[in-house]
Amino acid sequence: MTPNELKTACLALHEAVEDFPFGADVSVFKVAGKVFAISRLDGTPLSVSLKCDPELALSLRAAHPAIRPGYHLNKRHWNTVTIDGSLSDQMVLEMIEDSYDLVVKTLTRAQRAALEA
Repeated sequence: MTPNELKTACLALHEAVEDFPFGADVSVFKVAGKVFAISRLDGTPLSVSLKCDPELALSLRAAHPAIRPGYHLNKRHWNTVTIDGSLSDQMVLEMIEDSYDLVVKTLTRAQRAALEA
């Protein structure tokens, strides 16, 4: 997965936007103002931090060396995924979608309704 493919995947999700609250070199992807993905798209190796169910986060970390606790984030709820070819693009895409879905689930009913409008 290339940096452009990662960015495209994040922005393809309904109402997702890219923001730069930590500076021009850190892309923060949000839905309804809440973060679901963070990446330094020009980083080597490419990586992305994603929200994850705590139980699943532990099992993913145990099974895949490329998945580790979230860098500078709540390690219970965030994973940092190194995109080094050891994980399939499909798996990375599914983790992005899961992160997005977890964030949408925390939105108020009114916020979710606004997304669907």
